[in-house]
Amino acid sequence: MSGHWDVGLYPARVTSSDDLVESDFIDRIYEASVVPELWPGVLDDIAATTESRGGLLFSARKALHWTASDTVREVFSDYVSEGWFTRCSRRVCIMNAEEPGFFTEQDFWSEEQMGTDPIYRDFFRPRGLGWSAGTGLRIPSGDNIVFSVERAFERGPVEPDHVERLNALRPHLARSALISARLGLQRAEGATEALTALRLPALLLDEAGRVVEANERLQAISGDMGIGARDRLTLTDRAAAEQLVQALSSLGTPEGQAPCSFPLKDDLGVPLGVLHVMPVRRTAHDIFGRAYALIVLTPIGTDRSPSADLMRSLFDLTASEARVATGLALGRTPEEIAAEGAVAITTVRSQLRRVLEKTGCTRQAEVAALLAGVSLGGH
Repeated sequence: MSGHWDVGLYPARVTSSDDLVESDFIDRIYEASVVPELWPGVLDDIAATTESRGGLLFSARKALHWTASDTVREVFSDYVSEGWFTRCSRRVCIMNAEEPGFFTEQDFWSEEQMGTDPIYRDFFRPRGLGWSAGTGLRIPSGDNIVFSVERAFERGPVEPDHVERLNALRPHLARSALISARLGLQRAEGATEALTALRLPALLLDEAGRVVEANERLQAISGDMGIGARDRLTLTDRAAAEQLVQALSSLGTPEGQAPCSFPLKDDLGVPLGVLHVMPVRRTAHDIFGRAYALIVLTPIGTDRSPSADLMRSLFDLTASEARVATGLALGRTPEEIAAEGAVAITTVRSQLRRVLEKTGCTRQAEVAALLAGVSLGGH
C-alpha cells in the first residue's frame, strides 16, 4: 500500500560528557565536508589516534582532488606530480576490496613482496614511511575516494585495534568525503551553490523538520521524495521515513547510534538509491545558514546483480555484516555463509538481524533483492 510519510520533529538525544567529546570530533568531520580547508586538521587528529605521521584524502571522478595533513603534504605532492598515484599497487588493492573497511599492507602482501614493490622500495621507505591503513569508496555517483593514515616505517605496521578505530569512523568519513568529492574539495559560497554543485538530489532540513532549501534534482524523484504540507519532507517509503527520523534524532552523537545511510524504495519496493543524512555543524552554518541536516540521495540503477556499488554505499554495515549481505545477494543461505566464513551460525544470524535493521528490510529475500536492484513486489 502506497502513501506519503512525513518526516516530523525529532527529539535531541542526551549524551554524557565523554560522548560530547566524541560527538565534537564527528561534528568536525562533517564540518570539513563543506569547509575543505579543515580536512588537514581532521586528518591530523585521525592519524594521531593511530600513532601515524599523517592522513590523506583522495577523490577522483573526472579530475583528481586531494588533501593531506601538513606533515605528509610534501610527500604526497611528489606522489602525485611524479606519477606514483597512477601506478600505486596499494590503491588498486584497496579500491578492489569487496568488503567495506580499512586495510593494511598485511591484508595484501608479505614483507618480502613489499620489499620488492617499487612504491614501497623506491618511494615510501626512502621518505621514512611504509606502513598505512587505507579504505576505498566506490560511489554509484561515479566518485572514487581513498582515505589513509601513513605511519613511519620504524614504528611498524598499523595494529588491529587502530584499524578497528578507523572502521568505527568510516561511515562518517565516507558521508563527509562524498560531499567534499562532489564539491571538488572547494568551499561553496552559499547553500544554493552547494546544493547545485552536488549534482545529486539534496535538501536541507531545519530543527523543526521543515525543508529549508532543495535543489532541482529533487524534482526528478518528487513522486517518491518531495515537499508536502508545512514544508515537511515526505517519502513514499515508510521504512525509510522511520529510519530518517531515527537518524536525525541521533545526529551529533557518538558512532553506534542509528544508521545514517539507508535505502530508499518506491511504493513497489524497487530501490531508488541510498539516503545519506549529515549534520550541519559549526562553521558549516556559514554556508547552510539555519539548517540542521543535509540529506543527499545517491541514485542506483536497476540493472546490476548484485550491486557492489550499492554494497559500498551502505556505509553503516560493518565488514562482517557486509559479508552476510553479499552472501544473501549471491543466493547463499545463512548456513552456507557461516561455513564459508568459518563462524558459528548463531553469529551469522546475529549479523543478519543487524543487516535487516540497517537496511529497513524484514526478510532475507528483501536484502538480496535490494542489493541486486530487483523488485520483489507484493510488500
